[in-house]
Amino acid sequence: MWSSLEQNVERYQELERQMAEPTVISDPPRFTKIVKEHGRLAKLVKPYQTYQQLESEITQAEQLVNAETDAEMRRYAEEELAGLKKRRDAMRTQLEDMLLESTDEDFESIIMEVRAGTGGDEAAIFAGDLYGMYTRYARAMGWRVEDISNSQGEQGGFKEISFSISGDGVYKSLRFESGGHRVQRVPKTETQGRIHTSAATVAILAEPDEAQIEIRPSDLVIEVMRAGGAGGQHVNKTESAVRIWYRKDTPDQVEVKCQDERSQHKNREQAMRVLRSRVYERQRQKLHQERAEQRRTLIGTGDRSDRIRTYNFPQNRVTDHRINLTLHKLDAIILGNMGELIAALKDFDKRQRLGENGQT
Repeated sequence: MWSSLEQNVERYQELERQMAEPTVISDPPRFTKIVKEHGRLAKLVKPYQTYQQLESEITQAEQLVNAETDAEMRRYAEEELAGLKKRRDAMRTQLEDMLLESTDEDFESIIMEVRAGTGGDEAAIFAGDLYGMYTRYARAMGWRVEDISNSQGEQGGFKEISFSISGDGVYKSLRFESGGHRVQRVPKTETQGRIHTSAATVAILAEPDEAQIEIRPSDLVIEVMRAGGAGGQHVNKTESAVRIWYRKDTPDQVEVKCQDERSQHKNREQAMRVLRSRVYERQRQKLHQERAEQRRTLIGTGDRSDRIRTYNFPQNRVTDHRINLTLHKLDAIILGNMGELIAALKDFDKRQRLGENGQT
């Protein structure tokens, strides 16, 4: 573990030297790329430096305890030593957690896509409930939420909605939400009180920066058009909607359309964000499949076809099928109190990774 950390420290220090070089400073794209890598490494290097400082202080405190002859002063020194060891152990656990996560999992922005599945109007209403659950949790965490596009359901909710969430640790907390979500309850449209089962799918797309993925202009086909749907006269008269194809008419084709903004420029910007994330996610999924035989990935691939969770309203129950966890707190969870659920998924993933690395 420590050899890996030392390598990160060396790279961090090398980047600091490069940032001071005139040739790097005068090259904005290169400088920006170096600054971003330096910032990502700082999240690991800084805690490691704190850990090293604590180790040094513990050594000094142990020497003081061994040399102290006064009983009262010795007791005080032992208390100080115990406090330092407690802080050191907590920092070690933090470093282990960070090292178990690869650098390609460190994203501060994601795009979430929620789509209604089987169940008609009730599925759209459920998709709206999931949107509310995630956005309330995000705001409680101090993260920034930005709507990108949506198609509303006839009885409420959404047929589909895309939105971004940005903030420290957002991807690490929400990456396990991809997949199929099922709801069991009496729909608002049900007149005889029967329980129905409906579904929605969630996709978590890490939002890479331009240094992490390159989209060549030659791979894009961009079309502008009048926006459809509700929106009044402005929507129908202005060619503000944007559709972008990536590698059109090839097996790798990706299509994105945005029309919710009044500005064509804004719609194009939003479409490119979604496109970049989808292309990047496709590349990550391909890599995941190539590694599948080497990894014991019990927590799920994030495929939309995976049924990961059931929300049973009559019994106030949420069940995550991947980790066999049931919580009778649906009323709180749907209001955004997802902390316990997310912590359980993180802990399960950590134990998996420790097992894969021979540390159990």
